[in-house]
Amino acid sequence: MARLLVVQNHRGGGPGRFGDRLVAGGVSLDVVHAYAGAALPRRPAHEGVLVLGGGFLPDDDVRAPWLAPTRALVAEAVERGAPVFGICLGGQLLAQVAGGTVRGRHGEPEVGSTPLTLRPEAGDDPLLEGLPERVTAIEHHQDAVTALPPGAVWLMASERCPYQAFRVGERAWGVQFHPEAGADRVRSWDADRLRARGLDPVELSRRAELDEPAAEAVWREVAGRFAAVVLGS
Repeated sequence: MARLLVVQNHRGGGPGRFGDRLVAGGVSLDVVHAYAGAALPRRPAHEGVLVLGGGFLPDDDVRAPWLAPTRALVAEAVERGAPVFGICLGGQLLAQVAGGTVRGRHGEPEVGSTPLTLRPEAGDDPLLEGLPERVTAIEHHQDAVTALPPGAVWLMASERCPYQAFRVGERAWGVQFHPEAGADRVRSWDADRLRARGLDPVELSRRAELDEPAAEAVWREVAGRFAAVVLGS
């Protein structure tokens, strides 16, 4: 069975349904709870790397000292052409490692189920080809990739955040959204904090519930395709 190293950056941010589909596709997940002090391997004996989200910038080494070795792991994986998938913070980290730019509190925030548009470049992408032109995914961010790495393929965009998905080389993907999260993630958010930001928690949950069936099918398919990439490595 192929093994995937998973870097978890906060307590509530596990691999979720994305991880469930990877396991169903024949990939074993070694989840490292880096936020809790678990050590990352220097030379992982894994076929690929999955870096999850978290409330940090990718070089926030003071608050999150494990990010430096995570960057090294991702850089090494990209260098040898190993499969990489970065989600939210993980996607930003991949962009930065490969030569792109990430900025904190950039532009308007995206919170809740967010419409995404596939770009023409996604038409022959191993993970995204053949998907509906418009899909949705859960988001909760304001930090963003502001310039893609040199040579990266721009795959998806949203109204507020252009760089929603990209590919570096042949087998490294970064996404700003959360394919591992469903409507239950939105329901778990602090309602008072959402209201303080001018957001309606009831409407956010309602929208996520309506979008859930189609979104769940899309991101399970993408996870299955990434499992096939890992197995093929």
